[in-house]
Amino acid sequence: MTPVRRGTLVLLAALGLLSVPQAALAQPAPDDAAARFQSLPEEQKEALRQRLRDFKALPPEEQARVRENLKRWQALPPEERARVAQNLRAFQSLPPEAQEQLRAAARNFRELPATRQAEVRRRYQEFLKANPDQQQQLIKNLKRWRSMTREEREEMRERLRERRHR
Repeated sequence: MTPVRRGTLVLLAALGLLSVPQAALAQPAPDDAAARFQSLPEEQKEALRQRLRDFKALPPEEQARVRENLKRWQALPPEERARVAQNLRAFQSLPPEAQEQLRAAARNFRELPATRQAEVRRRYQEFLKANPDQQQQLIKNLKRWRSMTREEREEMRERLRERRHR
């Protein structure tokens, strides 16, 4: 098998991770890629071919980003890959509106300065470490915050600032 064909098949497998049987998520030897592709049902083969066409239609910068993501994926330990695949399946099971809300939140997060991203990550870790009662209170507070108008939130911020400075 030529290196180009091998690379194409590996890329196809990566682009179609959830269309490939779970066993194919393991890190196989590159020579196994062609055999795995041949063993797929025709509908999965066609789905992978379509993903390759879609990939080739991407701008070069986007193709580079996909390749970089593939490298990062291949470098993950198996348990981390399983977690990522599970999260992706959960995401794909969401209604389109919920998926778009999550995409928008991810875009907003990526646009934050690095220091603010680090703060958000730190607070999320604190949330994960909190006991269930604290988690429920945090969720309740978040729902209340989201239901407030911009003016109400600003008033709340001001009250919190005053409390801190006492």
